[in-house]
Amino acid sequence: MLVYILRRLAQSLFVVGAMMVIVFFGVYLIGNPIDILISPDASLQEIEDTKIRFGFDRPIHVQFLQFVGNAAQGDLGRSFVHGESAVKLILHYMPATLELATLGLVFAIALGLPLGVYAGYRAEQWQGKAIMTGTIFGFSLPNFWVGMLFILFFSVYLQWLPSTGRGETVEILGIHLSVFAPGGLKYMLLPALTLALYKASLVARLARAGTQEALMQDYVKFARAKGVSESRILFVHVLKNILIPIVAVLGLELGSMIAFAVVTETVFAWPGMGKLLIDSITKLDRPVIVAYLMMTVLVFVTINLVVDLLYTWLDPRVRLAGETS
Repeated sequence: MLVYILRRLAQSLFVVGAMMVIVFFGVYLIGNPIDILISPDASLQEIEDTKIRFGFDRPIHVQFLQFVGNAAQGDLGRSFVHGESAVKLILHYMPATLELATLGLVFAIALGLPLGVYAGYRAEQWQGKAIMTGTIFGFSLPNFWVGMLFILFFSVYLQWLPSTGRGETVEILGIHLSVFAPGGLKYMLLPALTLALYKASLVARLARAGTQEALMQDYVKFARAKGVSESRILFVHVLKNILIPIVAVLGLELGSMIAFAVVTETVFAWPGMGKLLIDSITKLDRPVIVAYLMMTVLVFVTINLVVDLLYTWLDPRVRLAGETS
């Protein structure tokens, strides 16, 4: 087990290093923030002084080596626009994105898992086919369109839920959260459901495939022969055996929901990391863009590592196969 953990840690470090190179050069070779940072009427001397102040006068490889050295100390640069640490800025907006993504994942599981199990149980009947048809819409409809449709229906026509913003927050252990604030959940429902629609369709299809496979296993046939009720077969025998691959996939999907909540946060004016990223791209705030991308990579890699270790703990065959290879 120790060998497997060390190898996975080495792979994770390699991925982080490779993404550091791609992210830095991909961002720093695009555009010229000097055009945004100073007035168009600035003199050549002012432009040169600004380049020296921000380090743009140095060769790109020197800037990269300095970036790597600072990143090793937890410093990913200072925002050109806000004038503070990019990491501190992202950490300020991160709780809003994390709670939105977490609630979205809860909705995805609550909607997709029972629907998928039922669709697998009724695979050849109209109910199962209708659920699978619904998942196609979940995969196909773009998030921004679904979000605007939700706003039009629930906020404009019915006036049940607020359309934008985060509402009130409460501070818990120094972190501002909406989910525990009075009325805060109302602000989260529409963006969380918008974020969850695609994932719920994915969960439903995974659960359907797993249920169909589990229903053909001998332990299910034996349970039916003993007279066990169908509901107990589904929720005890079948569900318990299909959860491992679903949990493994959902761990990675949580990372993607955090990373790709940009569109949803923009539609609902949710003050999270996605909105910060859009503003930073508009103003070519390179340190914030790089810090956001690197922290997203770290979230992905960490979640992937934890899921792999949990998966091998639950199913030792994966670890043994990896060690022999």
